Formats: sequence, structure tokens, C-alpha cells
Amino acid sequence: MTPSNAAAPTFALRSPSSGEIIAQIPDHGVTEAKAAADRSVTAFASWRRTTVYARAALLRTFFDLMLRDEQEIAVLIAREMGKPVTEALGEVRYAASFIEWYAEEAKRVFGDIVPSQVPGKRLLVTQEPVGPVYAVTPWNFPAAMATRKIAPALAAGCTVILKPAEQSPLTALKMLELWTEAGGPADTVQIITASDPIAVTKVMMDDARIRKVTFTGSTEVGRLLAAQAAPTLKRVSLELGGHAPYLIFADADLDQAVTDVIACKFRNAGQTCVCTNRIYVQRDILEDFTARLTRAVSALKMGDPLDKSTQIGPLVNQQGMEKVKRHVQDALAKGAVATIGGEAGEGLYFHPTVLTGVTPDMLVMQEETFGPVAPLLAFDTEEEAVQAANDTEFGLAAYIWTTDLNRAFRVSERLEYGIIGLNDPVPSTAQAPFGGVKQSGYGREGGPWGIQEYLNTKYLSIMVR
Repeated sequence: MTPSNAAAPTFALRSPSSGEIIAQIPDHGVTEAKAAADRSVTAFASWRRTTVYARAALLRTFFDLMLRDEQEIAVLIAREMGKPVTEALGEVRYAASFIEWYAEEAKRVFGDIVPSQVPGKRLLVTQEPVGPVYAVTPWNFPAAMATRKIAPALAAGCTVILKPAEQSPLTALKMLELWTEAGGPADTVQIITASDPIAVTKVMMDDARIRKVTFTGSTEVGRLLAAQAAPTLKRVSLELGGHAPYLIFADADLDQAVTDVIACKFRNAGQTCVCTNRIYVQRDILEDFTARLTRAVSALKMGDPLDKSTQIGPLVNQQGMEKVKRHVQDALAKGAVATIGGEAGEGLYFHPTVLTGVTPDMLVMQEETFGPVAPLLAFDTEEEAVQAANDTEFGLAAYIWTTDLNRAFRVSERLEYGIIGLNDPVPSTAQAPFGGVKQSGYGREGGPWGIQEYLNTKYLSIMVR
């Protein structure tokens, strides 16, 4: 169950759209964190012994309940972090797909029999759950980031303590309700909420019984968690920052390329780790592409995230707004031109923006903007494009638009990224690996790779006499 204390303080959760208080959330601290760890360890002792078929059946019921309540969850997402409700519904279905996949993948954790060089020996290799898991998720995908961690962990036989971002705890709390309704045993999943995550996270990092940490968030925090995990040698997987390039070659279908860039750049108002942050367009088509993209962006509807026709919602908080404003103002001051947008609206809304005349020294080219801002740059040669795309410490996602099969292979193989979208602006799916290289972290979520993050390999050597 969720750690709770009748006398515990709460913190206010505000709508980024209206600014109103929409809920009071339990503000847990060290005491609640320690109790959660104790319960997780106790629950693990029995949960790990359940059959994979029992786990799979529970996960399948959990999946069905997620779809039953998809509209309610989508509204929660829209209210607490501002994602347009139609887009939030897509997130809920994406989140549920991880539960469905790992309900099936639980039954595909196979062992091996290894040939022996000694007569009479039998060499067996099995896989076992790594142990209690501490999972930390960001605010931008409050359902999907949770299920990408919870589902494979439960399928493997691990118990999970989930700490959702303080900006978006309601979705996580709802999913715990559904897991409980599905028949999930007590304390196999717990949610710990805190306005300041440092204290509760320290408890988990210091506790040697917590054997796995999985985190999605900033590279800065990821580095800290990796260091804190070292004394107890926890298994760690980190999905960190991105700075995704989009390379659009002169042979591209421009109308489709514009549609794809819109889908990649402006979903969730540009607040995703795999949104393109740098758009490189071959010089021959730059003027035409810019005009088409500007027209398409001008048609995007910004507004109330609960309105089904809204395409651009608010930024999540004032800190996010200040970063977007700083990036755009820096670019304009250094000679960039906004063909559309370029300024903040009321509250936490920032008008969708296209920037031309962008140069590498601008902040938008050096940091992840996390906002609805599309900077365009020209390139002449394939070599130049690849070099520019790789000129970053990050390596999460990159995108290419070309109809040349030879170029598609050449470029995708040279890009230093964990995910490549070739003529595909939204490559993420439950059955495929998601994760990056370099400063974008390590480990993978999704597919058979995702469940391996929660398993230890055990070798049994038997002498038969």
C-alpha cells in the first residue's frame, strides 16, 4: 500500500493551466521511506516465489483496468501536468501496452543448459529477480514512465517503490489503485510522494536491501544517483537527457517531413526527452521547408489541455517557462529570426516557435530546451550533417528523413544514438528497446531487454554420480 500517516504534512498540487490547487498530496519523508523499504523487502520474499503465470495473469488484469479507465487517467494527466487530453489518452494506451507486453514476457524468461567438458556434470543457468526496486519517474509522461518500470519489474518477480515527480503524482496513485483492484498483493507496488525527493531518495540509496534503482530524468541527477548507488553496488538503469537532431535531406517528401517534425517537436509542447531539439535541413530545400513548417505551426491550437481540440498545452512550471524564454531570447539576441511565435503567452503558455538563422553558439543548440521551439539550421553535405548531429554529449534519439536507402543505412549507422527514427518521428513502442548512450544514460526499457534489467543470472553446476 501507499506509505501513509494521518498526521503527515501535505503539499499543494497546482494545475499548470489555471494555477489552481487541484489536490493536496501526502508529503512523505524519512520515516515513511524507511517503512516503505521494510514493506517492500517483506513483500519481495513472497512475490518472488509466485509463478510467472500468476504474475502474468495479474498484469493482464491490470492492463484491462488501465484501458477501462483510460479516459479518467487521461484527464488526470491533463490536469496535473498540462498535456492536451487527446494526447494524454494516447499516452495512457502507450503506458498500458507495456503492461500487456510484460504480462506476456514474464513467461519468456528462459534458462539454459550448458554443455560440460566433464562427464557427469550438468551446468544449468537460471534467472532470478534482482530484488526490491526503487523507481523514480519524471512529470512529462506520468503514466508511461511508470509502467515502463513497474511492469517489467513485477513480471520479473521484483517489488517496486515508485517515487513519481512532485508535479504529477495523481496518475501514479491512480495506477496503484488499479493494481490493487487487479488483485496485486499488498506492498508489491508502493507509491511514495514528496515535495522534496532528496530525503526519501537518500533512504533508498543507503539501504542495501534495495537492489535496483531505475531513473528517468536529468543527466545531472542521474550522475548523482549512479554515485550514490556505488557503496551498495545496486543495479542501476538511467534514461537521461537528450538533444535530438533531425536530419532532413533534399530528397525528402517535404509535406510528410513537415508533418513528422510537428509530431516529433511539438507533442507535449516540446517537453519530451526524445523531441527533436535541432533540425538540420539541406540547404537546397531550407527556404521551402521553412515556409511549410511555419504555416503548419501557425495552425497549431494552443489552449486548455482539457479541450479535446487543443494541441499545445502549458509548460509544466515557471522554471520550465524561464528556460524556454531564456533560450529564445538568447537566439534572437544573437541574430536568429522567429518566423512564427518567439514569445510567451499568458501564464505558463509559450507560443509555438520556429527559429531561422540559428548558429551553434546559441543556447538552443547547447542545451535541451524542453519547450515548443524548433530551431532550423542549414547543411550542405551528408558528412557535415552527421558531424553536427554527433557534436553533443547526449545520445538518446536522432531522426533522419531521406528516401535514399543507401544514405539511410550510412547515416543511421554513423549516428551516435540509442534510438534512430528513419522517416519515423515517433519510434517508441513497448516491444523495442528504449535508451541512450553517452550522457543519455545506460540500460534499456521495453522488449526483452527491459525485463533483463530486473534479473540476475544464476549458474548451478551439478555433479551427477
